[in-house]
Amino acid sequence: MKVLLFGGAGYIGTHVALEFLDRKDTVGIFDNLSSGLKSNVDDRALFYEGDVMNKKRVVEVLQEGWDVVIHLAAFKAAGESMIKPIKYSENNITGSLNLITGCIETGVKYFILSSSAAVYGEPSYLPVDEKHPKNPTNYYGYTKLCIEENLRWYSELKGLRYVSLRYFNAAGYDGEGRMLGLENNPANLIPVVMEVASGIRPNLLVFGNDYDTVDGTGVRDYVHVTDLAKGHVLAAEHLLAGSDSLVVNLGSEEGLSVQQIIDTAREITGKPIEAQYVDRRPGDPAKLVASSKMAYKALGWKAEHSSLENIIKTTWMVYEANQKHVYR
Repeated sequence: MKVLLFGGAGYIGTHVALEFLDRKDTVGIFDNLSSGLKSNVDDRALFYEGDVMNKKRVVEVLQEGWDVVIHLAAFKAAGESMIKPIKYSENNITGSLNLITGCIETGVKYFILSSSAAVYGEPSYLPVDEKHPKNPTNYYGYTKLCIEENLRWYSELKGLRYVSLRYFNAAGYDGEGRMLGLENNPANLIPVVMEVASGIRPNLLVFGNDYDTVDGTGVRDYVHVTDLAKGHVLAAEHLLAGSDSLVVNLGSEEGLSVQQIIDTAREITGKPIEAQYVDRRPGDPAKLVASSKMAYKALGWKAEHSSLENIIKTTWMVYEANQKHVYR
């Protein structure tokens, strides 16, 4: 199949590209390189530099004839979205509409959205399934929900079929060490832990250790990026088989606490990893865990690489490789 990945030079996009390339599919990567890395783009992929805000450029590349479009070109920092909502509305909403309408105009029938568990907001029950109320607590989550709603309308009105993949916490790296470029200024827990282990940061902040959890720290659902990548392949096959549009969670269904992650990282890296415990952040739930039963039922997907040990091991492998490169 011919697959075009918008935002395909980013952390998740490059891993998704690997899964399709390993199957001998034709893969195009469209990226403005604002956060993605050209060094992480596999030589087997076609690369198109461009921005989703440039509708003319989007349509120009779509006209080359693609079976499936995968949309990963969104800004994703929840905290920043509350400070810079215009930045997020322009790129995440307007940019997404450029892709969706571009597909309609050029005859691309199938669309896969990189969505997020942020559409749910505060959990009213656990595990969180797809029927859970959607009430985002940050503007980033709202933009993802807005795109999903537009896809539903375009599916009904124009016949565009889609799969929306609601990720929980993406983590880990390619186990074969083929992706060595690191994210710039990461805000997620595991990369921050790795930066402390690498000496890039002096310590990390743990927001709250008095939750009603196994060790008092917050619990989240972490899913290995390779598992997420496989989910995109299965979603593409689902659409090409003529199946209906679909919205599914992709999560490991396992809750990992902040303290468990720190302890495992200390064990695997052999580093002390200084942690400072501070007050809870407003709006942070004690626990957030997915139900991925729908993904298994509809796509045959399950998390196979998402053990805590594998997530930490594959991430540390990349940070170590970067340290050797820097200090060589």
